[in-house]
Amino acid sequence: MRQLQNKVALITGGTAGIGLATAQRFTEEGATVYITGRRQSELDTAATKSGAIPVQGDVANPADLDRLYAQIRADGHRLDVLVANVGVGDFVRLEDITEDHYDRIFDTNVKATLNTVQKALPLLNDGASIVLVTSIASVTHQEGLSVYSASKAAVRSFARSWARELSPRNIRVNAMSPGSTDTPAVDAALTAAGLTDKSARDAWKTNHVATIPLSRVSQPEEQAAAILFLASPQSTYVTGTELVTDGGTTTGLNL
Repeated sequence: MRQLQNKVALITGGTAGIGLATAQRFTEEGATVYITGRRQSELDTAATKSGAIPVQGDVANPADLDRLYAQIRADGHRLDVLVANVGVGDFVRLEDITEDHYDRIFDTNVKATLNTVQKALPLLNDGASIVLVTSIASVTHQEGLSVYSASKAAVRSFARSWARELSPRNIRVNAMSPGSTDTPAVDAALTAAGLTDKSARDAWKTNHVATIPLSRVSQPEEQAAAILFLASPQSTYVTGTELVTDGGTTTGLNL
């Protein structure tokens, strides 16, 4: 039997990268999957690839979240799995951080995650699984990522607190903390940081891979497999924890 047979799942930010790979894996495992995205054309393409049900909207907008959950309810569904995957990050050094930068990162990564889970509570079945996608940036110290890192540390803290609060309903809450992954978001962040020359980008990637014990970045499908574990009956006694999938990057750090 497939691991998510007859389950209903929602994955925010399901148009590319880890979100799309997770949607594809969930549908393969028998789930009815909803995905969100801000841009309709990309959302439609992702829905075709994954077999998921697309709902256009920005999870940072509470009204869009209300509309999303209203559609799931109108379809006659409740949620067994919620994957809060939406996140943004830019390389910005301390002296260049602006209020707009801070607000954009925390509104998307922290407040939107809070709203996504809070508004889902009436639709979540008892025994459901919530997976919050964080990042190893929450415990590492890469230059230019201080605001992003702080936002992901806040999401990691959510997993601990909510696991305790939702335990009377047997709802499990876990964090999945990926390391470097081959997604469009990485290239976008490098471009935003000014690394537009191919040789400079290749040099950055070579130096970065040298810090990873497995000597490569991960593929989105590998991160999706970790999310599936946390979402499935294979992890029924796992809650409030952080599954780190970073190829050994944080091994040996003085955390």
